[in-house]
Amino acid sequence: MLYTIISQDVEDSLEKRALVRPEHIKRLETLKNQGRLILAGPHPAIDTNEPGSAGFTGSLVVAEFDSLEVAKVWAEADPYIESGAYASIIVKPFKKVLP
Repeated sequence: MLYTIISQDVEDSLEKRALVRPEHIKRLETLKNQGRLILAGPHPAIDTNEPGSAGFTGSLVVAEFDSLEVAKVWAEADPYIESGAYASIIVKPFKKVLP
């Protein structure tokens, strides 16, 4: 089943993100290579794809997992949590309707 992982950043998270970004991306690449990643990306803090020093306010991942519990365990192991970049994460089942 698909699950959404919605993360909220702490204030001024850019440096904390940068410290562990390669590890964060590596985990997403693994999901992608397994054919389980639907989409992933950050929420810019300002209305542009390149927010610069304004940074990001959180992230969204939509991916396939065996269960809600497995999705939660995966989400809670994100390097952005360990670095202190994420303040919170919500994991929810997701039903893709379109496209």
